Amino acid sequence: MSDLRHRWAHFVLRLIGALGGLAAFGYLAPAPVLAHQLNERYEAPLPLVAYLAAAAFAVGISFVFVIARGGSARKPARHGEPRPLHRWLRLLLQGIGLVAWLWIVAQTLVGGNGDGDVAKLFLWVYGWVGLALVCALFFPAWSWLDPFSTIHSLLGAAATRLGLGGAEPAPYPRWLGRWPAVVGFSVVIWLELVGRVEGGRPLGLFVIAYTLITVAAMSYFGRDTWRRQGETFSVWFELLGRLAPTAVDGRPENGRYYRRPFASGLLEADWALHDVVFVALGTGAIIFDGLSQTQLYFDLLIQSSPLGTGLMRDTLAALIFLGGITLLVVGVTRLLTIRSVGAGLLPVAVGYLVAHYLTYLLVDGQQIIAALNDPLLRGDNLLPLDLGFWEPTQPLPTSLVWSVQLAAVVGGHIVGAWAGHAVLAQERRHMTVLRQLPLAILMICLTTITLWSLGQDVLVQPAAALLLNPGG
Repeated sequence: MSDLRHRWAHFVLRLIGALGGLAAFGYLAPAPVLAHQLNERYEAPLPLVAYLAAAAFAVGISFVFVIARGGSARKPARHGEPRPLHRWLRLLLQGIGLVAWLWIVAQTLVGGNGDGDVAKLFLWVYGWVGLALVCALFFPAWSWLDPFSTIHSLLGAAATRLGLGGAEPAPYPRWLGRWPAVVGFSVVIWLELVGRVEGGRPLGLFVIAYTLITVAAMSYFGRDTWRRQGETFSVWFELLGRLAPTAVDGRPENGRYYRRPFASGLLEADWALHDVVFVALGTGAIIFDGLSQTQLYFDLLIQSSPLGTGLMRDTLAALIFLGGITLLVVGVTRLLTIRSVGAGLLPVAVGYLVAHYLTYLLVDGQQIIAALNDPLLRGDNLLPLDLGFWEPTQPLPTSLVWSVQLAAVVGGHIVGAWAGHAVLAQERRHMTVLRQLPLAILMICLTTITLWSLGQDVLVQPAAALLLNPGG
């Protein structure tokens, strides 16, 4: 066992070194990029390398501070009594989720094409980014927005009224765990980053197909079981919600929630390997999205790629990068514990989500105006003002965006350092700086890589934009 642990340590340190080398190479090869929906050039008052060095130092020193401060060896007690969520609010959230789903279906089956594409809006903009941030930072809104559970409940009620009683749910295989949700998450990542299925009828058809599979699985295994174990979005939003100051009390249908200290859910939760893999994939996908828009990526894997061309090249690139990140994270769990790595990595994922996609949410989210003006993309003009020529604008100065990105990345890593250390304290592990060095080095490398990709110059030429992002 000791020999196996030493081999894992050697593998992890070599992989971390490779990531560090990539970050260091990035220092020497700054390049233009069409990234993160910025539309003006901002020159930072200090060189990018200074920001990266300071951020890496802040992340590294945070490990020393939390270890020196010590931590509680007990799980935090849940604060606050369960309180009811107003029935009108639950019904409103359920209605919004169902209407959004019906709108996607209608636009997919009988609609046209245009800027008001609700499949893109509701899945990528408001779902992948907006709802994820709400669930991670504020409130578990998905628990009641979830259209799949609502559809299953409506179909079940209709079957009961018609006297079509269903059979008892089948037992869920224990060995499956949450791996079906991990597979579904991988498919969603491929659609976004590789297939570039950014909207339109293909994305709408995916939503319809996913709904059929999900409702069928809920009917077979039971709604609560599948929602907890196999439904990709419910599992992802539940994991993100471990950071939030509110949580669902029991089943969402009970309509209760409770309050707790921010990030305490990271310490309360029981983490399994599939949870850590899920978070590793989410973190790696965000980093890969940023790197894939850099000139360095374009030069290495687009112009002179050793992986072939087209979809196969992009699939292999994503597989190698995400597989490497996942293996690295799993390797660190072998050196520490699954719970400590899961609790430490989740805040990092949330920080990256804010840093990479906040402007995407603020800018592309404005397309809801076009969608309301022309719901089926048939050339209608339903709003009282002529909004046919509406153009989304950047609501924040780019200098403020860069500051938010920097704060989100570094803040996420510092919270992660605290959470990982606190979990190790609960488990009564020997907590030296050297013991936690792999996790600290991992976070420092991820910090420098993602901040480097965020800090590249912005290309505003349309031709270059299409060249670097052919799916967009």
